[in-house]
Amino acid sequence: MRFLVAAIVCCTAAVVPALAADRVQTANGLLESAAAPKIGVRTFKGIPFAQPPVGELRWREPQPPRNWTGTRNADQFGPRCMQRTGPGADYWFRSNGMSEDCLYLNVWTSAKSGDEKLPVLVYIFGGGFQNGDGSEPRYDGESMARQGMVAVSVNYRTNIFGFFAHPELTKESPHHAAGNYGLLDQVAALQWVRKNIAAFGGDPNRVTIAGESAGSIAVSALMASPLSKDLMAGAIGESGAAIASLPPQPLPEAEQNGVKFATAAGAANLAALRAMNAGQIQEAASKAQGVRFSTAMDGYFLSKSLSAIFEAGEQAKIPLLQGSNTQEGAARSVLGPADATPEALSAAITRFYGEKAGPVLKAYAAKTPEEVYEAATHLACARFISYGTWKWADLQAKTGSKPVYRYLYARPRPPYLGMPGDPPPTSAPAGSTGKASAPPPLQGPRGAAHSAEIQYAMGNLELDPRYTWEPADREVSKTMQAYFVNFIKTGNPNGPGVPNWPAYRADNNYQRMRIDAKSQAEPEVDRARYLALDAATADR
Repeated sequence: MRFLVAAIVCCTAAVVPALAADRVQTANGLLESAAAPKIGVRTFKGIPFAQPPVGELRWREPQPPRNWTGTRNADQFGPRCMQRTGPGADYWFRSNGMSEDCLYLNVWTSAKSGDEKLPVLVYIFGGGFQNGDGSEPRYDGESMARQGMVAVSVNYRTNIFGFFAHPELTKESPHHAAGNYGLLDQVAALQWVRKNIAAFGGDPNRVTIAGESAGSIAVSALMASPLSKDLMAGAIGESGAAIASLPPQPLPEAEQNGVKFATAAGAANLAALRAMNAGQIQEAASKAQGVRFSTAMDGYFLSKSLSAIFEAGEQAKIPLLQGSNTQEGAARSVLGPADATPEALSAAITRFYGEKAGPVLKAYAAKTPEEVYEAATHLACARFISYGTWKWADLQAKTGSKPVYRYLYARPRPPYLGMPGDPPPTSAPAGSTGKASAPPPLQGPRGAAHSAEIQYAMGNLELDPRYTWEPADREVSKTMQAYFVNFIKTGNPNGPGVPNWPAYRADNNYQRMRIDAKSQAEPEVDRARYLALDAATADR
């Protein structure tokens, strides 16, 4: 933990000068990118920002990286962190295998020297804090770097390796804290950026953090944590906030979750768990019933809920751009096997909210099957991730002192073709499980699914051949990437060639930008629904 405190103190360390076009001198040693620069972008992959979290460093805060002698080759992504991904998962890794030794980051820069002070984007991958990797093509930073910035993608520990709490871990910690190692990895990466990014031509005082899903949840938490809130100048959140999506557990609950796992794994103590190899730990975690590893209010990274922190105005006072998608969830997850009838919708809402259902029933009132489908889809999105995302924007607009820009992303991706070399997709309808007892998917307009916007926002359509992109997709990407680039450079998404995006404020009917084939600002017409959910979930 001394590393984290020391790193914050030394944030303003002297700038490390850059060398030749394909070499950069970092605080820990010389890096060389063997690949020739592409379109004016230099790429450095697999840079260690902490020591390998193995052996006695498993389930400890990240330790400062060791220095190396000579020149370190930076032309290959590091290993992805330990994880399990099932068939059909939306992941596509370019990493060098999988290992506990995984704390590496990647840098793309358009700077020719260390004197340019370009804005910096640090992107945090999603995956429910269970999966993911900074090597995925959709997070690739080359396209963003070509727009005049330095782009960084980071790895962090996931699942049991990144979020395991246990009373023995709390006892051995100098901060009396446990869990959140994956979030502390992100803090360490930001500290590395503060210390080293000038050598790549970046400005350490102009760092925007961004992420989608769990990455967005992490962005909201990093804004709230005293360990990280001073390490950023702006934030972008795509679908997710730790206010309601994977909210941090109280530490005692997280510890008992860890005890339950240890018992199931047959480990009498922490030493026995550390003696197991990574594969054994991962296998035991996959078999543990009713155990999931996620964030905690550990008293160090976070001492209270995000709502309490943002309501008190204790978070980072920085510009925020964030939003969610039109079809984050499916209507069927609300209605179950029932038809799209008003009665089925009312029954579902009453089941979810009990005696507090009144305002929600009113806000989601629907008469026709089409209206029921729309209301159920919106409620599914809200219950999954969009309510928490909205609440984050609402609180930041009230107490954050800087502008908030909110979007609703509406462009569906083209049909999924599969990975290159995969067999042709089956003719089963979307949403089908292949089981005769499963209810058929409800019919309605197709929206933008969860994570659908990432390739568009990062300008990476051409890196993803799993979809047949159309000209309209490229136009949407051009617009969304322009908004992101403008925001990273200035703290404001507006600029030449894109529709005007008003800030999210009460005095303009809470305008948000609807991003689609034709993007335009509009009032947040579903605000009453979010307010009703806010009332129904208070004190839960």
